[in-house]
Amino acid sequence: MADLSIPNYLSMQNAYRDIYEQYVNDASFLWVLRSVTINQPHYEASDILELEQRIEAQIDGLMTSVDIGWEVCDEALELEEAGEVFTSMVVAMRSHEISKIQKAVEAGLKNDSAIPGLISAMGWLPDRIANPWTERFLKGKDMNHKYLGLAACRVRRQNPGEILSDILQRDDCLQHEKLYARALRLIGELRRQDCMPWINAALDDDNEIINFWANWSAALLGQRSSVQNLKPLVFNDGPYQEQSIQLAFRVLPVEQAREWISELSKDDGQIRAVIKATGVLGDPHAINWLISKMQDPILAKLAGESFAYITGVDFEKHHLVVDEPDNYPIIPNDGDEDDNVGLDEDENLPYPDAEKVAAIWRNHGQNFVVGRRYFMGRPTTPEFLNEKLVYGAQRQRHAAALELALNENDAPLPNTRARILAS
Repeated sequence: MADLSIPNYLSMQNAYRDIYEQYVNDASFLWVLRSVTINQPHYEASDILELEQRIEAQIDGLMTSVDIGWEVCDEALELEEAGEVFTSMVVAMRSHEISKIQKAVEAGLKNDSAIPGLISAMGWLPDRIANPWTERFLKGKDMNHKYLGLAACRVRRQNPGEILSDILQRDDCLQHEKLYARALRLIGELRRQDCMPWINAALDDDNEIINFWANWSAALLGQRSSVQNLKPLVFNDGPYQEQSIQLAFRVLPVEQAREWISELSKDDGQIRAVIKATGVLGDPHAINWLISKMQDPILAKLAGESFAYITGVDFEKHHLVVDEPDNYPIIPNDGDEDDNVGLDEDENLPYPDAEKVAAIWRNHGQNFVVGRRYFMGRPTTPEFLNEKLVYGAQRQRHAAALELALNENDAPLPNTRARILAS
């Protein structure tokens, strides 16, 4: 008969502990990897799904012994890192133990960099586990808990009903910047027309975050003139420039969009913004200019991406790529004098062969009408957008989701960053 005495049981726990540590490390690392890949140009939904299955396998391993698994998770929470917070929160909620959930939430709210892991965990779990806690957070007195509840609704695209309008009528909630901004954003994502009065009240707010999300949601609710208020954000580097470009140049009339691009191009420091805006607009009028930018090593990949957004040409499939030149800038680099250590957003884009691209455009450019909008070589019909939403690469899926929302009056904005298994 096996010896089940306490000393022997503890010895067994210690013997298996390293396995559970590996589960936590792997799940946390894979989640971080996923958080990067969901915005990459070369990953499709099927790739994300495969990554999610690997994450779930590690979490299932942790659940084979909740005691040992949680002990390791508890220690990992001390790092206050998003990946470890994600793993610990999923394990805690699957255990249904309140003390564990409270510990994970407290750790996740300690710093801003860890909060995405907490929110992601709320979106990862099935409805039967997540929904009761989402409601509990929304109805709690703690503003950070209310924020977490709204963030969970955003990830899951769940309508919190009257709770959302209640939050927008409370002064203490409006004083909490992150909560207020999240509420305004959720209005647009869920297409809550009944909340338009609170959007209108925030359109001229002096707070940049509040002002941006109010105007962003107003445009999604059909008030297209609100994109005019985004012009200062489009024309200046900042945290909302990218999102402002993605929205404004899908909404502005083509002639006015061209005027904005022309004005923006007068600032040499905004050349990347000009290239992005050109791709978002989708007017083949600028194709030859984009091809000329493919001859600049710093801009070639980005110009190629915008070319593909308009024409739908697959550079790899049509053999329109070349190796990166020797003088291609690598970001981040190892130079001590260079403060730019962020991930290069162009890294996983193909490097276009400008001469071959020019040749293919000469042969097929007559199929495109200047002044019309195109997305991936096609008009923005709901059928085509839904197809790209399912089968496109991640950045294409993000763009298709926004186009679809702007073309349909009532449907929620699809969440192309959500867990694939939950869709």
